[in-house]
Amino acid sequence: MRDELLGLPVADRDWVVVGATPEELVAAGFRPVGKDFPVFLHPQTQEEYALARTERKSGRGYKGFVVHAAPDVTLEQDLARRDLTINAMARDEAGRLVDPFHGKRDLEDGVLRHVSEAFAEDPVRILRAARFAARYDFRIADETLALMRHMVASGETDDLVAERVWQELAKGLGEPHPARMFEALEQCGGLARLFPELRPCADALERAASAHASLCVRFACLAWCMSEAEVLSFCERWRVPVEPRELALAVCRCKPLLVSAASLDASRILRLLKQADAFRRPERFAQLLDASRFSQPGLDFGRIEAAHAAASGVDAGAIARAAGEAARIPARIDAAREQAIRQSMSPGGLA
Repeated sequence: MRDELLGLPVADRDWVVVGATPEELVAAGFRPVGKDFPVFLHPQTQEEYALARTERKSGRGYKGFVVHAAPDVTLEQDLARRDLTINAMARDEAGRLVDPFHGKRDLEDGVLRHVSEAFAEDPVRILRAARFAARYDFRIADETLALMRHMVASGETDDLVAERVWQELAKGLGEPHPARMFEALEQCGGLARLFPELRPCADALERAASAHASLCVRFACLAWCMSEAEVLSFCERWRVPVEPRELALAVCRCKPLLVSAASLDASRILRLLKQADAFRRPERFAQLLDASRFSQPGLDFGRIEAAHAAASGVDAGAIARAAGEAARIPARIDAAREQAIRQSMSPGGLA
């Protein structure tokens, strides 16, 4: 509904079923899939259909809810449990807009506003509001920001589960304006509470987003201003997956050489390439250079890329077969690669 009103492509549709029971849906061929909520898959389209429901807070964190789904729950009651007004709209069976909380008006005004005080019952909603700010470049209503600050101050975010935090963070990083997510979190105190290691990196994130960079590259832009120990702590705390974690750590380890790329000699360029595992993982090395460019635009990696291409052309297998003693193989490969790099840097060389 939200994206339709904004004139954006609608990726999927959410269906709410009013006036039915789980047994009736199963009898009609729907397949139940929800563990915590009454959600069913349509027998032909496989789209998700959820029974209209209400929720009541029963404990701390985002799992502390009692769900009530029954035929007497109305569509308006179901919409009332949503987080933001722009997400609390629907069309009825006749195609009429159902908008009890004026979400359409907030869409037109570019405002993210909570539906009710029940917003404060789920700390994940802080991250979701920040993520929607990153998606649409909307501002968060003053009263919603005040509620988010209260939630952070009262310790609600301390009960967030690592997997949910990373899920929302990853989605936010992938949005068109990822820096807005961190700006919103800073405004409500959530940034210092959840991500104390992060430094300002708005420009780098915006450059990465403009270039449609991958999630791994965008996360590596966050790591540019962090120490290796901070990246490790962050990744362990929020259970960051292997790929973005490894690229972020590579950025930290290689940064001292990357920032002086224009003045490196052949020996130090080879050291950078080995440190970045550029010969075994050339695609990740390209990502590392991209993240570095976004983070510090003045860096010129032309010599590094030419050197990498030249050194990658060395036939390590042939050297290994001719080396004799196994202990001498790594040194001979390094020597050949360094010589190739030196040639690429010389006037009339490979560069």
